[in-house]
Amino acid sequence: MKAKKKWGQNFIFDKNLLSKIVRASGVGEEDFVLEVGTGHGGLTEELAKKVKKVVSFEIDKELFEMSREKLKIYKNVVIINEDILEVDLLEIAQEHFDGNSFKVVANLPYYITSPIIMKMLNCKLVKEMTVLVQKEVAERICALPGTKDYGMLTVFVNFKAKPEILFNLPSKVFVPPPKVESSLLKLKVYDKPLVEVKDEKLFSEVVRAAFGQRRKVLLNSLKVLGFSKEVLHETLLKVGISPQARGETLSIDQFANLANALYLLIKK
Repeated sequence: MKAKKKWGQNFIFDKNLLSKIVRASGVGEEDFVLEVGTGHGGLTEELAKKVKKVVSFEIDKELFEMSREKLKIYKNVVIINEDILEVDLLEIAQEHFDGNSFKVVANLPYYITSPIIMKMLNCKLVKEMTVLVQKEVAERICALPGTKDYGMLTVFVNFKAKPEILFNLPSKVFVPPPKVESSLLKLKVYDKPLVEVKDEKLFSEVVRAAFGQRRKVLLNSLKVLGFSKEVLHETLLKVGISPQARGETLSIDQFANLANALYLLIKK
């Protein structure tokens, strides 16, 4: 069965490598696991041997039928032919995991990596993620303030979880081989966000504005939030941030302090 480009399909058939990925994830016999992209069922099968239950999503109807037939011997596997971005994760957990928290282990399609990661991190029942992603994305997620890789995705992911690159994989281990290298990324989700914010939506808006036009200084990029230049100037100085600084130089703590200060202005 040929891989379909529109769904970013790149498969791994090496059982030793699939087993290594499962071991690295640290999942065990008491864990409920959600997988995105069943594919040919190789990773699903290795997970089924180790965990309490696997629910795997496959958007490709042909692969769904094939993998469901292949994996029917495993009574702890459920394969669902739906788009993961369209489902309610809490409903899935209620129906298949008895409402318990769960872990995510997956070889993510590159073209929707960020939306999937953010969807999972915004679900209160997701406790940990071990996912294969493009190496460049993994490096962006783990980047430090002031570096070229540091950006919106870095802030949003680190706000919710602690990232770690476990190991890298060359393109040749995939079929068909992608044009980029991959990394196995682990995200340990915090019980509560890394920093306290008074309004998470406003925090997100501040971060988006700061990175919306990277070449602009904060005093100019934050104007899209609706505050006057004078108010922004005063608020930035109040929280110890230079109005001439750029978004990529701010730590998550600084973003939180800025968002909280703006929140207090709105509530006055």
